[in-house]
Amino acid sequence: MLLLSSDAVELLGLTNAVPSSLNELLPHFTPDSANLLHDAFVTCARTGAPIDVEARLASPSAKVRWIRLVGEPAPSQRNLVIEICGAIQDISAHRQVRDETLRLATRLTTTLASITEAFMTLDRNARVMYANDESQKLLVQPAGTLLGTPICGLLHGRNEGLLQNRIEQALSNNQQIGFEDFYPALDKWIEIRAHPYSEGLVLYLNDVSDRRQAQHLLMLLRTGIEHINDVVAIAQVGDTAGYDARITFVNEAFEHKTGFSRQEVIGQSPDILRHVTGTDIVRLLARGALRPNALTTLLRREVLLKRRDGSAYWMDLDVVPVRDDQGRLTHWMAVGRDVTERKLAEQKIHRLAFFDPLTGLPNRQWLVDRLEDALADCALTEQEGALIFIDLDNFNLLNNTMGHTQGDLLLQRVSERLTQCLRKTDLVARVGGDEFVVLLQNLGSEPSVVERKAQAVASKVLAELAKPFELSDYLHYSTTSIGIARFGTASGRVRELLMQAGLARYQAKEMDGDAIAFFDPATQSAVNATAALVADLRSAVLAEGQFSVEYQPQFDCERRMVAVEALLRWRHPQRGMVSPSEFIPIAEKTGLIVPLGLWVLEQACAQLAVWARKPQTAHLSIAVNVSVRQFRHPAFVDQVISIVSRYGAPPHLLQLELTESLLIDRLDTTISRMNSLKRLGVKFSLDDFGTGYSSLSYLKRLPLDQLKIDKSFVADVLVDPSDAAIARTVIELAHSLNMPALAEGVETEAQCKFLTDCGCDLLQGFLLAKPMPMEGLEEFLQASVQSPMSMSDLERL
Repeated sequence: MLLLSSDAVELLGLTNAVPSSLNELLPHFTPDSANLLHDAFVTCARTGAPIDVEARLASPSAKVRWIRLVGEPAPSQRNLVIEICGAIQDISAHRQVRDETLRLATRLTTTLASITEAFMTLDRNARVMYANDESQKLLVQPAGTLLGTPICGLLHGRNEGLLQNRIEQALSNNQQIGFEDFYPALDKWIEIRAHPYSEGLVLYLNDVSDRRQAQHLLMLLRTGIEHINDVVAIAQVGDTAGYDARITFVNEAFEHKTGFSRQEVIGQSPDILRHVTGTDIVRLLARGALRPNALTTLLRREVLLKRRDGSAYWMDLDVVPVRDDQGRLTHWMAVGRDVTERKLAEQKIHRLAFFDPLTGLPNRQWLVDRLEDALADCALTEQEGALIFIDLDNFNLLNNTMGHTQGDLLLQRVSERLTQCLRKTDLVARVGGDEFVVLLQNLGSEPSVVERKAQAVASKVLAELAKPFELSDYLHYSTTSIGIARFGTASGRVRELLMQAGLARYQAKEMDGDAIAFFDPATQSAVNATAALVADLRSAVLAEGQFSVEYQPQFDCERRMVAVEALLRWRHPQRGMVSPSEFIPIAEKTGLIVPLGLWVLEQACAQLAVWARKPQTAHLSIAVNVSVRQFRHPAFVDQVISIVSRYGAPPHLLQLELTESLLIDRLDTTISRMNSLKRLGVKFSLDDFGTGYSSLSYLKRLPLDQLKIDKSFVADVLVDPSDAAIARTVIELAHSLNMPALAEGVETEAQCKFLTDCGCDLLQGFLLAKPMPMEGLEEFLQASVQSPMSMSDLERL
């Protein structure tokens, strides 16, 4: 049963019927409050727990009413709750104040939470009263640690005492303050703004590390740009059309390179630099090229500039347009690097690559490039040209007698004259030691006209070079050989044209100097034939079976065979037998004579070793021809010693035939090598004596064992008194030097009788025996031993 006082009924607003039970009372409250009351009464009845509930009345009016109901069980003898006594209090006003305070707190919390900066409030003692989430994140501290802690205990800046001083300043002067400092513990730059209010300070903390780093980088960049060696200039575009630009920044390198100071150019138009550039680039930028769409990409040029003092320098210049977010041109920046040294080096390399350092004339490579262009022009214009090949005769004689300094001076004088006597459109180049080439173009379309004009130019050159040259303290006269080759639409490659002009030059040289010759195709054919022969000869040296050795016997006055001469023969698979007079000079010139000579020497030593084992041939010697080139080979002496030792040949039966050309120079070296081989036992014969450099003073110094009379003297010994006298003299000279004389080329009995009557010791020639392979020589020897035949019979064998 429920008993309510009159005050309680009035407070609850129960005007109609007073409820007599709890169940009748509960509907007068809102559902939530009714549940709370029900649960509180049940719990009190069961456990004796006191009741203290705030409940909202279900009033039909808009007015909200709250009551507080408190109660507790009445004492009983059996500890059973049989009665609950309580009281009711109207708390509507209190509840309204509390709800309003809660709404304000919620609104404040929402407002503070919406602040994206770190936000804190401090009391008058600078202790933290509130810290939002951002401040907790920034300081890496939870709210529990921050609240009540002095701000100076939380933040320790690089500038010690700065935070405390500024906080005290804000509190004491009631003024807003702001500053930035670096806090090492956080590794951050933090901006702090303090705003005073009645209870303390409101602090805003902002992480400005990125901005400070950007500022630091900008400072580094500005310092770097200010002091780098590259020139930097920045100009700001004034109006929207981009016509008006003003210089806003230049660095120290700009001042140094241009000669203008900052004060002179800052705020000025780039046009102020126009008179010192010498190029169009500044005019381009200053006179309107900076319109919105005019310069959209990097502009780069290498330009030749002038300083204020007039001195020139090369600069690699980059011009970069700078645009805003809307694409409007706002600035341009010019960055220039001094590349004068590189340009000078490039020019030097170019001159070294394409110009002769001695004369300053173009070299062969430059000539080849120009000649290729000239041939291409001929195809377009149908105009022919000519190459004039100029060679100074006997230039080496000047070098050898007067020295290379005089030779170089002559080449410089020649280049000066050639340049002066030719047209500016003509090209003159130095292509070799004393060789120059003149390129003439657009001489006409008729071959006769082209030849006439080329002949006129060549004659003019010949006349100029025939004049004496002043070389230091004397006058030098020189002759010149000039070869000319025409070229046109049907001409071949550049190399062929140069070769044709060179061949024409050789034709002119054969005319004994100061001559002009045009290229003759027949000469080309001869050269081609020689080149083919050289190629075949090289292949033959590498191949086997093409070369062989024939032996021509040598006889004493009694016509007894005492020796043979080893003669090299070449049988080409297609050419057949190639004459020694045709291939030996080529082998000499190409150096192939060295391996060929060693091969013949090996064949001879091998044969001497075979003969030494037979009594009937043990006395025979073999003569081997040795060329000058082979004899002067550094390893020649060692090679001969090695071959003789390897085959076991008797060295005293090996005779090396040398030519007189070996006596021209390096005689001491020649004698030394001969003596080295003489100590081994090898003998020497001087071949073709009287046809070359015959010096009696040198002859007596040579360790010779034999003199050979050349067949050119023997051929006319019966009809030419001079040849007869020479033959007698050589024989007598040989005898006076205690050595035998051998006559080669004996072909008639009359020649044989004349020579023997003159006392000639040894004879060789077709009259006595022809050259023959070893098989034939063996038969020849066998026949001469078995049957006392006449010499004519032996010859037929």
